[in-house]
Amino acid sequence: MRIPWREWSRTFHEKRYYLHALGYIVIIKWKAITDTINEPIKMETGHWTELIYSVEGDFTKWIQDAFQNDILTEFLNFHYLFIYLFLIYVTTVYFAFTGDRDMTDKVALNYLLIYALAVPYYLFFNVEVTSSWIPNMDALLYHDGWYSSFYALHDPMDNAVPSLHVAIPFGILYLNYLHVKEKGLKMSQWRHWPYHLFVAINTVLFMFTILYLGIHWVVDIPLGIIIGGIGALFIHHLQPRLRNDFGPMFKGVTRKKVWRHVFAEGVAALILLTVILMSVNIQSETTDSRISYQLGADDSTFEIIQEFKPGLSVSSNLTNLHESITIEVVVIIVEMSEPAMENGSIDWEIMKTLGDYYTVEAQSTLMLEIDTPNNYHLIIMHNPGNTNGSTDNEVVQVRIINDYHDDIMWQAVLLSLPSLWITGFVVHRLYRLKKYKRSLIDSTPSHLWEQDLLESE
Repeated sequence: MRIPWREWSRTFHEKRYYLHALGYIVIIKWKAITDTINEPIKMETGHWTELIYSVEGDFTKWIQDAFQNDILTEFLNFHYLFIYLFLIYVTTVYFAFTGDRDMTDKVALNYLLIYALAVPYYLFFNVEVTSSWIPNMDALLYHDGWYSSFYALHDPMDNAVPSLHVAIPFGILYLNYLHVKEKGLKMSQWRHWPYHLFVAINTVLFMFTILYLGIHWVVDIPLGIIIGGIGALFIHHLQPRLRNDFGPMFKGVTRKKVWRHVFAEGVAALILLTVILMSVNIQSETTDSRISYQLGADDSTFEIIQEFKPGLSVSSNLTNLHESITIEVVVIIVEMSEPAMENGSIDWEIMKTLGDYYTVEAQSTLMLEIDTPNNYHLIIMHNPGNTNGSTDNEVVQVRIINDYHDDIMWQAVLLSLPSLWITGFVVHRLYRLKKYKRSLIDSTPSHLWEQDLLESE
């Protein structure tokens, strides 16, 4: 049943949909805060790209080479950005417009909480996008005019694991499944089945898109599914309490239960936090031997320097690790780089004329002090290929260490705590459902389980 337009205002107020709008504002702000922390802590957190590459190799480059053509690239660039935004925002409106209060709640929470779940992985387990690491792989999205500026300003480029382009739509699909199955229906009998099918098709297409465009690794897909699944389970079991479907929100909550939750979920969160801190320790010890990027012959890629306030600066040390090849470097404000970025590649002859140009000889370090505030900058690196007798296919490895002169690790830990608690809650909830011999999709509050158990006895 669709809500008539004249009833929208009343429905928006009665169903408290203004809270959904507030949730979207919160997550936009949350993402902005997370992104400002991401780069300054990288000197300590490092990245795990080399490990992922040692397992996957050039598989995603093979996919790109096998299917690459201009029409497909333009279509998938559009799909990656705009269909993703459509699923995030319009799905909530769709369920609200069709009068499905519960699913409106769930898909709005899906975006909010799945991003929250991903925060510690983005901050502490950085993985560079495939086109920044695999030699001669094209950045079909990130080196393409307006898209290049948009993503440089809104995407740290090292948040590859997990893929939210998989996690968020999969979360919608899994929420749909849990919702329908708990009602005892088949998916094909559900009135929203056509829209569910639309989301499913686009989720599969996203899995191909993120590999083809030079963004994600294969491992990002199953990890995205896991994050989406955890988020969906949390939302499915929490939403009935938020909506008071079984009485007051805190009905059945006792001090004993609170402490039980604090202990069980706290232990899970502490275990995950310990893993995070161990990861940071490992990366901190390998700062001087870390490889940041790999450049094939005639290959170009860039490091993003995020904006900072007046009076501050960023110290960047760029080391050319090759034994004979001299690389070229341009430092430039993001928006000024667009003329040299077209069709998934960087026109180096144009780029050299747009910003501050440097050369970095083999086994030497370029020390930069970036002090123009309130602007995002790019440090763009280029391997010119056959130089000083080297062969054309030689790969140049580069190390970049950026010092933002700001110790904000504590903020990163604080932003990660909700994710750790949500994960602990889901594990604890599933354990209790199994203990009480109830279905894992049973979303009734736990105090009702105890009543049912007493009545059955």
